[in-house]
Amino acid sequence: MNYAEFGPAGNPDAFYAEGHKASLDMPAWLENQELNAYEYQCSRGVHLGEKTAMAIGEAARLHGIRLSIHAPYFISLATEDEVTAANTRQHFLKSLKAAVWMGADRVVFHIGGPGKQRRDDAFARARRLFASILEDAEKQGLLDEVSLAPETMGKQNQLGNLQEVLALCQMSKRLVPAVDFGHLHAVSGGGYVTREEYIDVFDQIAASLGEAVAARIHIHFSKIEFTKAGERRHWTFQDQYGPPYEPLMETIAERGYSPRVICESAGSQAVDAIVMQEYYRKRLAGK
Repeated sequence: MNYAEFGPAGNPDAFYAEGHKASLDMPAWLENQELNAYEYQCSRGVHLGEKTAMAIGEAARLHGIRLSIHAPYFISLATEDEVTAANTRQHFLKSLKAAVWMGADRVVFHIGGPGKQRRDDAFARARRLFASILEDAEKQGLLDEVSLAPETMGKQNQLGNLQEVLALCQMSKRLVPAVDFGHLHAVSGGGYVTREEYIDVFDQIAASLGEAVAARIHIHFSKIEFTKAGERRHWTFQDQYGPPYEPLMETIAERGYSPRVICESAGSQAVDAIVMQEYYRKRLAGK
């Protein structure tokens, strides 16, 4: 049986509090926490070189850590501006090259906003640019071992609802959904608090992409404060915000799924990843 993987997005406060400064130390630190996944953050741009990326990858292999990368927030697939479109292409290719160097198997990305376009028109434009980027990446061999993971977004004015993410994933077998349940909670105005709602997400993925894909999706999870516009701020498991993690852990345990669960709590992402992992393991054991 394959098991779910758990880890943090970026480096948590406790990592720095112990005196660590470089992400190269994260794999060993995570193994000591009994976690086995890590999402390296390139959200402000891909600034690491090949040597550093390969060193992090080697440390991850040594300590049994599965790697993913979060691509830059600057990606805007629906843009009508040629310069922004060209930059978006480069953000993808740079992220994929970093993933290849590092041995990361997934690159998570945001689709971007629609601008002043109608949502349907913007998404159609996003698909066209993305198809061209996929073609470039495949020609360069960047998708041989790496999957791209479009993320469900948490604001009303962003592209990336679940249906849009699934539609994008239908474009290539090298895509896997990145479902952020905190974002779904925020954009729905407080939904995704029951097992039925979590189950429905997996059922939609299975219907669209197949049961095997549903079983191994990429997951982001955190408690989120929201407004009418959607996501406002990430919080920790100690804060009184939703969504609850328990129904999600129960669902993946009882279905025998093996997703990668990346915690995006504000500073406590490793601690909260451990909380989810322990609950998941108890459910697997029937407790």
